[in-house]
Amino acid sequence: MTRRAPLPLIMVFLAGPVAVATPAVAAPGGALPLGPAGLEEVRTTRTLQPGVTLTRIVRGHADPSAVWTVEVAIPAGAGSPDPDAPPAAISSEGDARATAGRLLAAGLDPRVEQVETPPLADFSGVLGWRVRVGTTATKPEADALRQRVIAAGFAGSTVYTGWDGEPDDVGSSTGPWHVDVLTIDPRGFHGRLDATYGPDLEQRETTSRLAALEGADAAVNAGFFVLDPAAGAPGDPAGAGAYDGRLVSEPVAGRPALVLRDDARRTSIKRLRWRGEVAGLALDGLNRVPGLIRNCGGTGDAPTDLPLHDVTCTDPDELIAFDGSYGTSTPSGPGAEVVLDRGGRVIDIRPVRGTTVPAGGRTVQGTGAKADALLAAAHRGRRLIVRASLVDEDGRPVPTPRPVSIVNGGPELVRDGRVHATPAADGMIHPGEPSFAYGWVHKRNPRTFVGVDAKGRTVLVTADGRSTSSVGLGIAETAAVARSLGLRDAMNLDGGGSTTMVAGGAVINVPSDASGERPVGDALVVCGAYRPNIAR
Repeated sequence: MTRRAPLPLIMVFLAGPVAVATPAVAAPGGALPLGPAGLEEVRTTRTLQPGVTLTRIVRGHADPSAVWTVEVAIPAGAGSPDPDAPPAAISSEGDARATAGRLLAAGLDPRVEQVETPPLADFSGVLGWRVRVGTTATKPEADALRQRVIAAGFAGSTVYTGWDGEPDDVGSSTGPWHVDVLTIDPRGFHGRLDATYGPDLEQRETTSRLAALEGADAAVNAGFFVLDPAAGAPGDPAGAGAYDGRLVSEPVAGRPALVLRDDARRTSIKRLRWRGEVAGLALDGLNRVPGLIRNCGGTGDAPTDLPLHDVTCTDPDELIAFDGSYGTSTPSGPGAEVVLDRGGRVIDIRPVRGTTVPAGGRTVQGTGAKADALLAAAHRGRRLIVRASLVDEDGRPVPTPRPVSIVNGGPELVRDGRVHATPAADGMIHPGEPSFAYGWVHKRNPRTFVGVDAKGRTVLVTADGRSTSSVGLGIAETAAVARSLGLRDAMNLDGGGSTTMVAGGAVINVPSDASGERPVGDALVVCGAYRPNIAR
């Protein structure tokens, strides 16, 4: 592929007033609504190809008030509903003060702090209380203090207070923040905007590897995926997934998903559900390990049918359809599996699970009671048609012709031009477990998000985090930044150690995993002159 030489950098300095308290009315293209008004901000923009620009935004500086400290894991007290629960970062005030008392008796100087999360569309208020010990200028000093906490019989972690993101900190923290913004304007774009999972669903590849396979000029990591083999097949999308018009992964019930066309026109964000069946039997899923539902949101599953992020729900009785996208062989185990040829005719009936998918064909696996139902419906030579389709939150069909790809995400960030962050609806608020929301929603982390602006431009954004050189974003801040960039609709993608942006064949941000760039489930890629996909 012939690559265009980048245009000279355009330097823009912004230091205007920002209304942090009302991010919904922040001017598109104005300074980011992070930190105090007048905080220094520098933007550099270059063109990657016609219709595609990359802008780096560096805002703020090291916060002189930020320090290192030790955050203590709080054991559940005798009055807890579950006194045997593992220690938590956030707990009740009583348990927090009891922990502080024991630390004080051990010769340490603890403090108990109330944690209140910034208001969101469906969640706000006091999360609980945390216990911290000490303030130090450097991480090694805090690490040494942590050893004293451990010696006193407690677990704890070394944290930087610049990562906190409390409501009273949002308007005063000076960061810094490093944000990269990739904008695809369909009016001048002649390439291909696509989603790819690489050679197969059940393996992970880095974002840079997925970009290289596609010959992409730029890419970002995309949706949530299975990471732990105990939760399914690593790399398998943990939510909706459609690539070149082929639906290969079912949605988490009602969660948002990005729907895009390869010409970058009519990009949208929709809350999706699905319907699937074979031989009159309802399907439970597509191309995943039966019985394991990552992020929940299925039907008849335990502990819930609602979305529950980073939780693997279970169901002993499932019917799962596979095609060639899954991998070299389907998951093995007890149950039954029916093999279908290209025309949908039964060519093999197996009393256990695990086989290869014939070229152009499918298999259907059943477990528990649904294995018996599958065997009763399958006869050699009989035609069994697998049907799967998507609907939006209003029940309207969401077609997936070949130019369309879909990736999962959540929570929603912006709707109809207004901040609309929905972590509770999308399963990031765990009932009775405030520590999860504290770490995932409240605290600053690396983030990747996507949206579309009023001009129909698709915008892909990464924000580095978990370092002192870029503190990251809480979900409330992420939504405010999305709106300030002029996005009409936006949603969060996978973040944390997955957050990666590639341009010109190189990773341009700083992934936060100690091991470097993380292998992911799928990526959004921006390619040059239109050409067929190398790998899906």
